[in-house]
Amino acid sequence: MFSSSFSRRKFLEFIGAATATHAVAQVHTKRQPRSKKMMPVALPASRADDLLLTSGLQFDVIAKYGDRINASGDTFGFNADFTSFMPLSLTEAFLFVNHEYIHSLLVCGLPFGAKLTKEAAEKMLSVVGCSILKIRRKDTQSPWRLDVDDPLNRRISGLTPIPLVAPRAVAGKLTVMGTINNCSGGQTPWRTFLTCEENFDWIWGSEDTQELPAADARPFYPDAKSEHYGWVVEVDPFTGNARKLTSLGRFAHEGARVCEARDGRPVVYMGDDTADQCIYKFIGDTPGSLVSGTLYVADTQAGRWLALDRDKNPKLKEAFVDQLDLLINTRKAAKLVGGTPHDRPEGIDIHPVTGAVVISLTNNKSRKNLYGSLIKIQEHDGDHAALTFQVSTLLMGGSGSGIACPDNIRFDQRGNLWVTTDMSDAAMRSEPYREFGNNSLFFVPIDGPQAGKPIRVASAPCDAELTGPCFSGDGRTLFLAVQHPGEGTTDLQNPTSHWPDGGKELPKPAVVALHGELLDSWTAIS
Repeated sequence: MFSSSFSRRKFLEFIGAATATHAVAQVHTKRQPRSKKMMPVALPASRADDLLLTSGLQFDVIAKYGDRINASGDTFGFNADFTSFMPLSLTEAFLFVNHEYIHSLLVCGLPFGAKLTKEAAEKMLSVVGCSILKIRRKDTQSPWRLDVDDPLNRRISGLTPIPLVAPRAVAGKLTVMGTINNCSGGQTPWRTFLTCEENFDWIWGSEDTQELPAADARPFYPDAKSEHYGWVVEVDPFTGNARKLTSLGRFAHEGARVCEARDGRPVVYMGDDTADQCIYKFIGDTPGSLVSGTLYVADTQAGRWLALDRDKNPKLKEAFVDQLDLLINTRKAAKLVGGTPHDRPEGIDIHPVTGAVVISLTNNKSRKNLYGSLIKIQEHDGDHAALTFQVSTLLMGGSGSGIACPDNIRFDQRGNLWVTTDMSDAAMRSEPYREFGNNSLFFVPIDGPQAGKPIRVASAPCDAELTGPCFSGDGRTLFLAVQHPGEGTTDLQNPTSHWPDGGKELPKPAVVALHGELLDSWTAIS
């Protein structure tokens, strides 16, 4: 809850809610009148080891860790994160799911920090990456289910050979081993998915640090180099073909939100999820492709996008041997041109009517930003290819809003905002985060008596976070990942969570489908 009605009003002004509500209503309600909207009831902060939902919502588990997903015996990976829905018909769709990282004890039976065996390293790499799932429903009123036997279901893992789209070899390779630490992502207008490699140094190390990775797989895979990771990977769900796009730079990619400029060129907004790192934008050269274009870093102090183009900047020309060298070392290039450091840029989404770009800054303890915030970028003249913009703070985390450490964000088709939070399992149990309970999903309506008010509508199981919210095409289903339940487990006989199977079972990350009267009332579009 906001601390005053003024702050709620400012939130609605920043979003442009009055204009958006009217425009969305015109688009989506001509064919039939809307029923009266259900008033969401806010859940209290909770420590329960369960996925708690407010009245008017229920959930089904689509897939959980270890579930078989095809006739070949491939299984659903660990720590589901980003999800993306691609409709194929009214009753068929692809659901794309990222698998970010492992818990060595729950996956390999090894305590955290233990030296890996080759068997454990292979297991670890096999359960990260992404899953491509075919989901179906009997009719438009039925719930979505995984079609386990569909031949298009497949896994792309940390062991899958993937080519680099680059003008020369990177660390000796043009085809590299696997994709790892896949956090958030995106979907392109030409029906491919983007999966983003974030904290690759956790497995392969990094030239930015002398610290050894927590899970050191290098002795078993000496040809895998740090420079092979940290990219955005484009995946064709119909063929399973994947490729790493060096054009979008290399850093701890949280996600890649794709839209189109007024002239049809693709634009991708990205955040580097590390304290004091930057916000980026890529503008493609031609419609329908991300292979070539210009990468920019945001100077939010001056409201301008700064090109990371070696041939057009003497400082960059002196620092890097070629443009690929620059892209491999994107962080260094961003600092050289004056990119603004931020407090862990994570979730990014675009308002479906106003075109406002909203970015979550999760937190930055070194700057005493404990609770994070949401900021808004409004491009000049509303064109995503613009090189100047205005920036403003949309929402501050903390007791006033009830939101601590905002992470993934999603606008539904009507322009309401959905926000997940990301407090670590250790942080949730101590001050100053104790009052917020478990990580949660918040709904911020843009109209009605609760407009502008964050409402907790889901609470995660113990140690978990809720990630990757996305909607079905009709807006009646919200897909959500339940990531790392039981993250604090140090003893397999005494796990800190038993979700989703209950009893004495070990915890398993999963993807769920939320549906019910609340979504029918607020987000359904037909």
